[in-house]
Amino acid sequence: MIAKTITKHPFYAKIAFIFIGLAILIQFLFIAQSILIPIVYATILAILLNPIVNFLIKHKTPKMLAIALVVLLAFVIIGAILFLLIAQGINFSESLPGIKVKLNEMSTQFLQWISSKTHIHESEINKWILTNQSKQLDNFAFGKNLSMLGHFAASTFLMPVYLCMILYYKPLFIEFIRRLFKTRFHATVEQVLLSSKKIIQSYLIGLFFELIIVSILNATGLFILGIEYAILLGVLGAVLNLIPYLGGIIGVAIFMVIALVTKTPIHMLYVLLMYSVIQFVDNNFIIPRVVAARVQLNAFVSIIVVIIGGAIWGIPGMFLSIPVTAIIKVIFDHIESLKPWGYLLGEIVPTKQSNLLKPALKLLEKIGIANKTEEHE
Repeated sequence: MIAKTITKHPFYAKIAFIFIGLAILIQFLFIAQSILIPIVYATILAILLNPIVNFLIKHKTPKMLAIALVVLLAFVIIGAILFLLIAQGINFSESLPGIKVKLNEMSTQFLQWISSKTHIHESEINKWILTNQSKQLDNFAFGKNLSMLGHFAASTFLMPVYLCMILYYKPLFIEFIRRLFKTRFHATVEQVLLSSKKIIQSYLIGLFFELIIVSILNATGLFILGIEYAILLGVLGAVLNLIPYLGGIIGVAIFMVIALVTKTPIHMLYVLLMYSVIQFVDNNFIIPRVVAARVQLNAFVSIIVVIIGGAIWGIPGMFLSIPVTAIIKVIFDHIESLKPWGYLLGEIVPTKQSNLLKPALKLLEKIGIANKTEEHE
């Protein structure tokens, strides 16, 4: 009988394998983003709409008809919102020439101030700005924007198709995932799938209501301050607010720039104060009550995954980063060897020193390097 030999790789080799695998995965995600992004969005939207489909099926509605009705209703609502925003955007574009003139005047004054403080001639600063602008226009505006427009059009057409297919073949996908694992792991797999579904449904439903409330608060505040296009800016700020931490900064920056160009500098401070109040209400009242089941990720991890998602998939990646990381955390929490990583992603911070550190601290205390911790506790 031949004995099986188990090869044990050293720690540095395992780390190397992990980083090589991550590099290959990131490269694959970047190359296939035009294919994967609509599929991921359709999957998350399918999880959100699945309870409505199940409700219609329980009331004796044919499966295909139930799926078609739910998908049609979802895209009618999305289309109505987009129509409202586009109408506001058209009105906003008509005012762009006047805004551009004011912005140019302010830019000239700003350049004069920089020139007086740095003793650099204005022509040199203008030359540097024009050079960088031309490079950005050549590399970004005609190439990347056209590509993004094509991807958006393709995704808009494919999203309903993906959504219908995922809702229809959901039992097939679930059974496939179960068959990937041995029978003794089926209970754990079902628990992971159920937890992931609940987290995404609760998270997205909560964010939907948060989006509506924050949009109303933003638009109302901007309207009271006399800022034009309050509805468009209010909804835009609420959508950006869905991106943790970074979205709020971008949103208030847009509000302040519009207030500066269309009103007076003092309105920038009014807008900043208004946005601070709304953020306080959002963080202390709306999120705890409306987004009660929000994913429990710590702030550091949230910022990192948002930046990574933006680097790989752009703005869609920023919005997808938190739900995808939440699913990964659920998987980590249910696999014994990966539980430490799930703990690292969470927001529970230990308040006491680990028992593993106490022998080392006692040794340091004996040689006089560390202070006695027990006296401070």
